[in-house]
Amino acid sequence: MKFGCLFTEYLQEERELLDEKCAHIEYVRLKKVLKSCQTCKPLHSSSSSSSPSLVSDLPNHQLCQCQSCPVCDQKFFSELMKEASDIVGFFGSRVKHLLDLHVASGMQRYVLRLRQCFKNDRQALAQEGRILIEYIAMNAIAMRKILKKYDKVHSSVNGKNFKSKMHTEHIELLHTPWLIELGAFYLNSSGRDCCELNGVYGHFKCDLNVSDAVMTLILPDSIKLEYNLTCAICLDLVFNPYALGCGHIFCKSCACSAASVMMFQGLKAASPESKCPICREDGVYPKKVRMLELGLLMKRRYQSVSWSHFISYVNIAITITRKFPRYNDYWKERLLSERNNMVKQSKEYWNMHNHNSLTL
Repeated sequence: MKFGCLFTEYLQEERELLDEKCAHIEYVRLKKVLKSCQTCKPLHSSSSSSSPSLVSDLPNHQLCQCQSCPVCDQKFFSELMKEASDIVGFFGSRVKHLLDLHVASGMQRYVLRLRQCFKNDRQALAQEGRILIEYIAMNAIAMRKILKKYDKVHSSVNGKNFKSKMHTEHIELLHTPWLIELGAFYLNSSGRDCCELNGVYGHFKCDLNVSDAVMTLILPDSIKLEYNLTCAICLDLVFNPYALGCGHIFCKSCACSAASVMMFQGLKAASPESKCPICREDGVYPKKVRMLELGLLMKRRYQSVSWSHFISYVNIAITITRKFPRYNDYWKERLLSERNNMVKQSKEYWNMHNHNSLTL
């Protein structure tokens, strides 16, 4: 089955499972725009007059050499940019709501479940997570194929350049931190370091490799994503992780230090002009995302590991021993260290504040 038919079938089912007004890539309509492109009219006429053949079978001199098309560009890239932004926003809001139900505790969890009429059990949460994974994966595949089709028809690289622009504006579908959170959610739900899910439109797999500090997501259409879980500041595994607006993940203490704010004040006290320590982009702190599921995953992984797990894996045990002395107590040590630093910073802050008050 061609992807256009598969995507149309998916959209029909999507309206029943998700909100009918949820955004998606207008793959079929944009493909028709390419076929009706006036600058590529000689291409279409030559391909239709001959036996049915693909555009790639035609000689290079018959391809559209305009490199860009005013008609296609106006309808293509502006609409794709808006659709991608809407998809990322919808996906983030739905994943956030899903994870709020999963990580909520006490009265908050009771109120949230009461609001949903007690239907959000573990199986229902996993089902919604699968739906969201298919949603972001199918739209990402549609985006990739339509941009590839544009470059093929116009013999240009504008589609690739548009991908770079999406990455710069942080609306690339598969590079949202909420996808990492969704992967961590599945690992937390399964209680293992690897989980697999067979969906209607493809296969999903999430794997955590602690020794290499990498989380791997394998999505439908053989899309493989690897996320480095090492903080670029302390060069250790992320602890109490936060993702900035640019997508880079840091420990909370490291992100606070980079923004020159106290830990007890939190990242909300960071200046809007504060820059990411890696890409040096400003304005990324107001768009931060607290990675609760990823933090829970790392906590569970540390607390559940014992040396008996590594008896038959000597090489892995040696690697982890060198990187994390006293591996069983690693989580407690980092938690205690962060709390001590927070108390120390708060004391220094208030002592300085009181000293300034007395001076005045």
